[in-house]
Amino acid sequence: MELSTDFWKGKSVFIAGGAGMIGSHVARTLLERGAEVCVVDNLSSGILRNIEDISGSVQLEVADLRDAETCLRLTKGRDVVFQFAANMGGIAWITAIGADIMRDSSLININMLEAAARNGVGRYFFSSSACVYPTGLQTMANAAPLKESDATPADPNEFYGWEKLVSEKLCAAYFNDYGLQIRIGRFHNIFGEAYTAFDLRKGKAPAHLVMKALRYPEEKFVVWGDGKQTRSFLYIDDCVEGILKLVESSHTEPINIGSDRMVSIKDMVRMLRDISGKSLEVEFDLSRPQGVRGRNADLTLVKQVLGWEPKISLEDGLTKMYQWAGERLADVAAVPPAATAGEAGRRRLLHA
Repeated sequence: MELSTDFWKGKSVFIAGGAGMIGSHVARTLLERGAEVCVVDNLSSGILRNIEDISGSVQLEVADLRDAETCLRLTKGRDVVFQFAANMGGIAWITAIGADIMRDSSLININMLEAAARNGVGRYFFSSSACVYPTGLQTMANAAPLKESDATPADPNEFYGWEKLVSEKLCAAYFNDYGLQIRIGRFHNIFGEAYTAFDLRKGKAPAHLVMKALRYPEEKFVVWGDGKQTRSFLYIDDCVEGILKLVESSHTEPINIGSDRMVSIKDMVRMLRDISGKSLEVEFDLSRPQGVRGRNADLTLVKQVLGWEPKISLEDGLTKMYQWAGERLADVAAVPPAATAGEAGRRRLLHA
C-alpha cells in the first residue's frame, strides 16, 4: 500500500500535541503533501522550537485541550484529527506520576472525541502505546513479541498504560455509537530528532543515552538498571509513514506501530560506542526505574493490513539523532524540564 499525496492535498488537518516530537514530524510531512495544518499544543511537553521551521506555514494555537469548548471550537471544519496530546513521558515520568496523567489525558481524550463526533470530523487518529500490554507478558528479557490481541485480559504496568487502554475503548465506543472513523496506533518506543526528546524528566532512553554519549567523558555514562532490559525502537520517519498509511486505510482496530527487532540497553550502548567513537565506560544504577523486563512488537497484522514495516535501522536512526543533537548541543541541553507534574510525583522526580 503506497501513500497517496492526493489523499492529503487540501485537507484541513488538526494536530493536537503538534509541538511535540511525533506531532511536529507529522505536521512537517503533511505540509509537504499539501494539507492545511493546524497545530495545537499547551506547551507543557511540546516546545515551539520543534516547529520553528514550519511556524509560518501552519495555523498555530497555544491552547489547553482539557477544556471542552476549546476542543469543540478548534475541531470545527476539520477533515482529519491527530490526537497526540497527553500528559506523558519516559519511564521516570510514568512511574512517578499517576493521578495527573490519568486526569489530564482522560479529559483531553473525552473532550476531543466528543468534539470530533459533534463536528463531523472525517477521520480521527489516536496515539496509543505499547504500555497497554499486560505486565505478565513482559517479565523476561526474551519476551515473545506482543500481538494486538494480547492487550486483554488487561494488566498494564503503569497508570499511563491503563489510561491509554481505556481511551482505546472510548475511541471504539465513539466508532460504534456515532460512526466516528477511528484509527488507533500503538507506538513502541518512538525516537528521533526533536528538542523535547531530550527533556531531562520526560525524555526516553534513546535520547538520554545519546546525550550521555555526547557529554562523555566530561560526565559519567550511567545506565538505569542492569542494561539487560530489552525493547524494540522505531525511528520517527518510519513512525510517520506508518501513521499516515493507517489513517489512509479503512482499518479501525488498534495496530502496532513499532519495530520487531528487540535489543537490550547494553546493545544500544554498544551502538553508541561505534557511532561516537568513544570508549564509553558504563556505570549501572540499579536503584532507578527500568520498566518491564522485555517488550517487542509483533508486526504481522500491520504488514498484512498496511503493507508497512520499518525501513530505517536502529543504528542509522541513532546516528541521525546523535549528529542532529551534536550540532545543536547547547540548545538541546538548554531545553527546560517538563512543566507539569503532580506534587507527590514532582517531589519523587526532584529527589530521585
